[in-house]
Amino acid sequence: MHTKALPYVGLLGLLWGTNLVIMRIGVRQFDPMVFVGIRLLMASLAFVAVYTFSGRRIIPTDRKLWLYATFLGIVSTAIPMTAVVTSLTFQSSGVTALLITTAPAYISIAAHFFLPDEQMTPRKVLGVLLALSGAALIVLRGESGLPNVAQGSPIGYGLVLAAMLFETAGTILIRRHMQDFSSFDVTAVRLTVAGLTVLPVAILLRGIDLSQVTGSGWFSLVYAAFIGAFSAQILAFNITKRFGATAFSLTSYVIPVVAAITGVLWLDETITVWMMAGMVLIGGGILLINGRRSVKLMPNP
Repeated sequence: MHTKALPYVGLLGLLWGTNLVIMRIGVRQFDPMVFVGIRLLMASLAFVAVYTFSGRRIIPTDRKLWLYATFLGIVSTAIPMTAVVTSLTFQSSGVTALLITTAPAYISIAAHFFLPDEQMTPRKVLGVLLALSGAALIVLRGESGLPNVAQGSPIGYGLVLAAMLFETAGTILIRRHMQDFSSFDVTAVRLTVAGLTVLPVAILLRGIDLSQVTGSGWFSLVYAAFIGAFSAQILAFNITKRFGATAFSLTSYVIPVVAAITGVLWLDETITVWMMAGMVLIGGGILLINGRRSVKLMPNP
């Protein structure tokens, strides 16, 4: 990997790491499902603007792309993103980021059964065990990452686990059937479908009351949509295209560190010795899982 990639990798890790922290500000004022629905639609409008004004991209018309991307939009975007954002009402952004980082462990297990060229090796098995033991340590210790909260909520942990399982299903679909599609087009469609799925459900189940939303809440929403979703995705595409997937994979090591530190600085979250121990185990496990090949490490927070 070229060292010129490192500033871009650091920037992407910064965008996605701070995104989790800033979304935690937003869910104090928005219902999580409403927040996710509006965020996704705002991000999808940015993609529409690119198609409209760039002159270089055409809205995709491939029926298979729309079919698969629609599945991704519902199963591996709308559901996991809602789960992750909701988890921020139970625990710190640092804890959520650490648990999200275990995604390659679940992907490796699923890939062993569904992708013939991604079989488990002793190295990967050890990596999966290390990563999951790091997550288990955080959960069993009841870490919430929040001040004055002695015990983390099983609901928060369960929401992140559910998000990772749904995201894993989407990753397997991408590897089996979507390698030839443009990542930009797939992301644009899946975000649009996800927004059009989540927001109507949120209105039906929660209603929309924005009377209590302040400037910080709106800033959180705009940042999450245009920086955490759209801009970060564009940067991710460019990193992968210019420097390769291995460079992109390094963002997984940056995101939890950024989320944990900025959470402490901005929201008075806490970092405990057990969280740091879990981070070391998870990081070591992911390093073993990756080996010389890169896997998709994190869903878009």
